[in-house]
Amino acid sequence: MPDYTADMTLEEQVGQLLVAGFPGTTPSPEIIDLIQNQHIGGIVLFSRNIQDAEQVLALTHSLQMSAKKAGHRYPLFIAIDQENGMVQRLGSSATQFPGNMALGAIGSEQIAYDIAEATGRELTALGINFNLAPVVDVNNNPANPVIGVRSFGEDPRQVARLAPAAVKGYRKSGVISCLKHFPGHGDTSVDSHLTLPTLPFSLERLEALELVPFRAGIAASADSVMIAHIAFPALTGEATLPATLSPTIVRGLLREKLAFAGVIISDCLEMNALAKTVGVGPGTVMALLAGNDLVLISHQYTRQRAGIAAILTAIHTGVLAQDVVKQAVERVLRLKERRLSWEDLPNASVPLVVSSPEHQQLRDTAYALSTTLVRDDVGLLPLKLAQDEQLLIVYPQRENWTQVEDRRYPLEFFVESISHRHARTTSRSITPASTEDDYEELLQAARSSAVIFVVTVNAYLDRQQVDLLHRLLQINRAMVGIAVYNPYDLLSFPELPTYLVTYEFTEPALAAAVHVLFGDSGSHGRLPVSLPGLYPLDEAG
Repeated sequence: MPDYTADMTLEEQVGQLLVAGFPGTTPSPEIIDLIQNQHIGGIVLFSRNIQDAEQVLALTHSLQMSAKKAGHRYPLFIAIDQENGMVQRLGSSATQFPGNMALGAIGSEQIAYDIAEATGRELTALGINFNLAPVVDVNNNPANPVIGVRSFGEDPRQVARLAPAAVKGYRKSGVISCLKHFPGHGDTSVDSHLTLPTLPFSLERLEALELVPFRAGIAASADSVMIAHIAFPALTGEATLPATLSPTIVRGLLREKLAFAGVIISDCLEMNALAKTVGVGPGTVMALLAGNDLVLISHQYTRQRAGIAAILTAIHTGVLAQDVVKQAVERVLRLKERRLSWEDLPNASVPLVVSSPEHQQLRDTAYALSTTLVRDDVGLLPLKLAQDEQLLIVYPQRENWTQVEDRRYPLEFFVESISHRHARTTSRSITPASTEDDYEELLQAARSSAVIFVVTVNAYLDRQQVDLLHRLLQINRAMVGIAVYNPYDLLSFPELPTYLVTYEFTEPALAAAVHVLFGDSGSHGRLPVSLPGLYPLDEAG
């Protein structure tokens, strides 16, 4: 084996273990300092860094040239959460593909592979070489506030079929893949961006459910695995220790029991589950001691510098053995040597082509196959309205629904699409600030309508939406519920006879729903999760 750390200073080695983010659409002075003077080897991009395709390519090229000028042996990791669906950072800079739960509704390994490959090719064209995807959590808890539609579904076997297909698609495209969030974030009921979730499960339970897709993804040669900020006291013996910082989970379970030899990356240390418990600086050292190879600090320059300083101090005081750092750096550089090359960087001076007609056709086909008509007990669809009949669309408005998604497409797009089909269409929205007068105006519009489309966004977690729908049901008009996020909303109003699920409120998902509503195409998707008390898994759709 080559000695990857030969001729590297300690500071250069430590820098290779950090993945950092920054604000703005051009390299900030702080990120340039981290690359050139602190030798960091990885960058993570967010929506805040994205303007358009040409700007993204110029940005990634500039970052790489800064590293090359500073003498980096290999190119930077440039990572992004392009999970597709509700978590996609590139916006209109790339093709909008369906997210995991929509793919779970299709159930096709080939389509999962094709979309991962197409996503990877578009990332490569933009100079992004590391996708923090696929999510392989098994979402078997309807109350999960942060995974949900980011998961392929609740059946570990289904997730274990589709996850390797995505891994292989990314590998074909040349993009580094990442299984997340180990050892499983699907059965949590709190968001680790906000606080530390705790799961009481034994190893036997994890082996039977959560670990099944990770084993499959590792067998498919996934390049990296991300560790979650979740406490597993039955495994670690500690009630408040995140998996990220647990040698039992990182070294014992992932590295030894699952025999994963690739790169292990922490989830962002600035998430409250860690930042507000052990703190970012100490957490950086603890993450490396636990067995992580890359430490993700996504936002604040002061915290990024503090993480580097904490590592160096821990080495100099003997808290962190230099051999631990050396082993981590060697895994990182081994991956870079295999997958990255200065000669393979995209040429920023060549006209940029990101999407393609083939990718757009793949997108449209996938969304058409994913749309799921869970029930239509009264045969309301396809919709047939007389020209003089009124159609009302009701939908909720809110700034954001979780800490992680990219809300780029407002639901007004859906209203516009319906209005093109039926001229006598009106809409009403509700917000957390809606008054009783607002409700009365909405209900009056409902009484004068022949059909009501009620768009719901995680209504099963939102009492305001549930109360409104129950009031609308009392009006006794034909009604279609359209769940445009998690599919569990029907649990809160099981008497609703017609129920359609899109799994996301992106433009192409909403466009596909319109086609089903008006009979241009049939509904082909099948629920990849159960609706307890209503539909077992595989029964609806």
